[in-house]
Amino acid sequence: MPSSQPDASRQKIPTQFDVLVVGAGAAGLYAALCLPESLQVCIITKDALKIGASDWAQGGIAAALENTDSAALHFEDTMRAGAGLCIPEAVQFLVEEAPERIESLLQLGVSFDRLDEQLAMTREAAHSRPRVLHAADTTGRAIINTLTAQVLERKNIQVLSQALALNLWLHPQTGHCQGISLLHHHQISWVRASGVVLATGGGGQVFAQTTNPAVSTGDGVALAGRAGALLRDLEFFQFHPTALTILGAPRFLISEAVRGEGAHLVDEQGDRFAFDYHPEGELAPRDVVSRAIFSHLQKTTPHPAHAHVYLDLRPINPNKIRQQFPNIVHVCHTWGIDVFREPVPVAPAAHYWMGGVVTDLNSRTSIPGLYAVGETASTGVHGANRLASNSLLECLVFGAQLADIDIEPNSVSRESQPLMQQQADVVVEEWEAEWEKLAWIRQQLPALVWDSAGICRTQPVLEKAIAQINYWRSECANFRVSQYLLSSPPCQNVNFNTSPSGKTLRAYAETLNLLDVAYLVLNSAAFRTESRGGHYRTDYPQTSPSWQVHTLVQRDHWWTDG
Repeated sequence: MPSSQPDASRQKIPTQFDVLVVGAGAAGLYAALCLPESLQVCIITKDALKIGASDWAQGGIAAALENTDSAALHFEDTMRAGAGLCIPEAVQFLVEEAPERIESLLQLGVSFDRLDEQLAMTREAAHSRPRVLHAADTTGRAIINTLTAQVLERKNIQVLSQALALNLWLHPQTGHCQGISLLHHHQISWVRASGVVLATGGGGQVFAQTTNPAVSTGDGVALAGRAGALLRDLEFFQFHPTALTILGAPRFLISEAVRGEGAHLVDEQGDRFAFDYHPEGELAPRDVVSRAIFSHLQKTTPHPAHAHVYLDLRPINPNKIRQQFPNIVHVCHTWGIDVFREPVPVAPAAHYWMGGVVTDLNSRTSIPGLYAVGETASTGVHGANRLASNSLLECLVFGAQLADIDIEPNSVSRESQPLMQQQADVVVEEWEAEWEKLAWIRQQLPALVWDSAGICRTQPVLEKAIAQINYWRSECANFRVSQYLLSSPPCQNVNFNTSPSGKTLRAYAETLNLLDVAYLVLNSAAFRTESRGGHYRTDYPQTSPSWQVHTLVQRDHWWTDG
C-alpha cells in the first residue's frame, strides 16, 4: 500500500473516467469504495486526503444496536429533532440500514471503543437511548483513516489532490451530466465521466464563526445550483452550541457527548442557566441550546457577539474524561485550559448545513448522471434540525447506494483522447485590482452572513445583506477571472501562465462559490417567515403549521412543496 499520495504537481490529469467523486470526506471515500470495482473512479480533493469536516467529527455515529434500543426509537428521535420536516421514508431507510453500515465499518477495520468486548455506546442530546458508537473523541478521524487506507489499495480508484471542481459539464441536448471542469494548479481542464458524485461537505466558511475546516466552502451546492439542479431547505443551518472560544484559537468543537456524559453549562456567576430556557437543560436539541446561550449573553453582557459562557467538565469522572475525550483535553491544554480544574469558554458556531442538493434514496439528483452524498445532499433525513451523530451515518447509508449505480462505463476509448481540447494561455498580471477586490470580499463576506443569518434573523437585516451580496455578485460576474473560472467553454483548457499561484486561484474560485452560497442561504432565510429547527426569526418567533413544507430553489426561483 502506498504510504502517501504522489506529489500533486506531478499528477497528470486523464481526460476521462467512469465516475468522478468530488470530495474525500467520509461520504466521498465510502461512496468510492462502494462503487463497482469494474468502474474506473477518480476522487477529486482540493487539498490532501483527510483534510475535511469528517476527520474533525468527534461525537460518533448513531445506530440502534442494543437490545434496549430499536430502529423505531431511532426513527422517532430523528423525526422529533427534525421539527416536522424530516421525510419519513428517508429516515426509515437510514435507521434500518444503520446496523449493516456499522458492520461494514467493522469489517473494514474501524476500531470503535468497547466495554467488556461489547461496542461501547454513549447517549447524546435528543437521543432517547445510548446508541452512539465512538473511537474516543476522534471518531471521524478513525473512520477516515480506515477508509483512506482502503481507497489507496483499490486499483480502480485514482486520487487527484490539489484540484478544485469548478463547473458541471452538461450535455447540451439531453442535460445529462457528462463531467466537470477543474482547476489543478495553474490550469483549467475538462474531464469526462459517465457519472459525477458531489461529496464536498458543507458550507460553514460562509459564516465568521464556524467549526468547519477551511475547505468547507459549499462548493458542491454552488456547482449544482449553477447547473440548475434542484436545491432544498438551504435556510436550515445548525449552530453547534459549544465551540471553544478563545482569542486567536480556531473554533474547536467541544463534542455533544461531553454534555451527554454530564458536563454543565454555566455563566460567569457559575449558574446553570440552560434550564431557564428548556426543561432538558444542556441536553435539549442543539438549536435550543445555541439560542439559550445567545439569549443569555444578550441579557448578561454588553458585547454578546464577542462573549462566551462556560462548559464545566468537572462533574464527569476524571478517568472517563481521559478515556473518552483525550483530544478535547489535549486541545484545551494547548490553549491554556485545564479541563480538570476549570471550565472551558464556549460559544455557538455554525456547524452543519441541513439543506443541500435534493436527492432520492439512491443518491440521484434532478440532473441525470449527477449524484450527491453527505452534507452536500438533502436526503430528507435531517429535516430542520439534524439529530446528533446522524451525519456520519447518512454518509455511509446513502454512499452505499452507489453500489447499484445505473451507468454505462465510459464508452469512448481512453487511448483515443476524445476531447477536442483547445488551449488558451492567459496572462493575468493586469488583473491585480480584481484579485484585491475578491480578497476583500472573502474577508467581509463571512461577517456579513454571520450578522444577518446567524443564530437569530430578521427581515430588514436579511434584505440589507441580500442587497450587498447581489451587488458583490454582479460586480464579480464582470471580472475577467470569473469568466475563466466559471464560464470557460467546454473542451477548452486554460493555462494561467503567470502569478497568482494555483492556491490563490483556488481561493478566488472558493470566494465565488461562497457568494453563491450566501445568496442562497440569505434568500431562503428571508423566504421562510417562521421559526423552525435551525432557522430562527425574531420577527416570526413561532413555528407555523402552514410552513411545515420544504423550501425548494432552482435557478433563482423559490417555492414550497406544499
